[in-house]
Amino acid sequence: MEQPASGAEPAGAAGDAAETLDRPLPDGVRRRVVALVSDAFGGLTVTELPAQLRQYARFTPNRRAKFAGNAMAAALEADPLFRQRIADRLTQAQPELAAALEAGSPPAAADPVDVAAAAYVLRPPGWVKLVAAAGEEAQRADAERADEEARRELERLREELAAARAQTRNDTERLRTELEAARKEADALHRKLRSAQSDVKRGEAALRRTHAEAETLRAESAAQVSAAESETRRVRARLAEAEASVEASRRAAREGRSVEDMRLRLLLDTVLESAQGLRRELALPPATSRPADTVDAVEPGRMSPKDVAARALSETDPALLDQLLALPQAHLIVDGYNVTKTGYPTMPLEKQRLRLLGGLAMLAARTGAEVTCVFDGAELAAPVLLAPPRGVRVLFSKPGVTADELIRQLVRAEPPGRPVVVVSTDREVADGVAKAGARPVASALLLRRLSRS
Repeated sequence: MEQPASGAEPAGAAGDAAETLDRPLPDGVRRRVVALVSDAFGGLTVTELPAQLRQYARFTPNRRAKFAGNAMAAALEADPLFRQRIADRLTQAQPELAAALEAGSPPAAADPVDVAAAAYVLRPPGWVKLVAAAGEEAQRADAERADEEARRELERLREELAAARAQTRNDTERLRTELEAARKEADALHRKLRSAQSDVKRGEAALRRTHAEAETLRAESAAQVSAAESETRRVRARLAEAEASVEASRRAAREGRSVEDMRLRLLLDTVLESAQGLRRELALPPATSRPADTVDAVEPGRMSPKDVAARALSETDPALLDQLLALPQAHLIVDGYNVTKTGYPTMPLEKQRLRLLGGLAMLAARTGAEVTCVFDGAELAAPVLLAPPRGVRVLFSKPGVTADELIRQLVRAEPPGRPVVVVSTDREVADGVAKAGARPVASALLLRRLSRS
């Protein structure tokens, strides 16, 4: 693409001065403009980009639209030369739409938002009207959607009201039926009550007869008790004779048992002496393990990152990171760009790396933990000239290997049981290292811990 001469005003500058928007871009048009700039962005060289956009040169179109949308919109409005370059790229990509806009007759079948976004970039005569028309069209579409939703909601409420009325009628009929059944049941209960009262009267008469019979039975029982007491005395006398006979039998049994006990004791002593002689011949060592040693538990000084997670600390408390790094032989692995773009994304990449590594060096000096910081090096044109600070290992991923995969390789390289802490907000990285036995923590937690140092 040819570049305008130094000091020359780009094409469309006069039109910009004559036509300006008196209101902000509609949201739909602004998003479409950012998408057009992001697509045309990749066709420009680094020197052709404004200074504030050069750090996004290697981003994909989607990432540029996500992270640099505001910056691209501001540069498009404030830098006529940049807008002219984007307009040239748009003209090459969509020549028919560009020609129609320059002729003042946009295609009738085209999306008004697409037409307005292209007109905002190309700035043909009447572009302000096209943008305003797109905004009005979007508002009209929103209003139509709102009306349609209101009609659907009204219809739904009407249906609910009809259903509620039908339910009320059904409930009323059901309650009437239940009331009639309750009345019939009450009448039946009254009849049963009168019958029960008659039964009670008959029962009272029977009770009186029973009392008389009980008095007769008591007299008979007293006579039977007297006879039983006499029989009891005779049984007790016979029992005393039986007990004397049993005691004599026991004495005889004890004398016989003493001989058997002596024989059994002699046999037991023989077995014990034989066992001691066998132990001496086999030179068996004393037992050093006990059944309690086979129970799986955490001994003092052998805690793992998962044990620390069980303590009553919030996942956002920097003290949690201090406890993790206080474990014996702890290894801290940091997803570098994930942390820097969370904490200070507007700084250049070189300054991001230096700031993070300086904080990690202080953290390593304070805790004595092994620290490894991983950066994505797949898109680097040349090796980074960087002197790692003392106590921090700095690694860049090879071409074709992402920083996420390098972090997983580092975790798998550690022996089972060693405390490994991985700092990353990437959910795939966190899930992967957790399955391998490492403890993932969020990037924001490390940033709060470094800011406290």
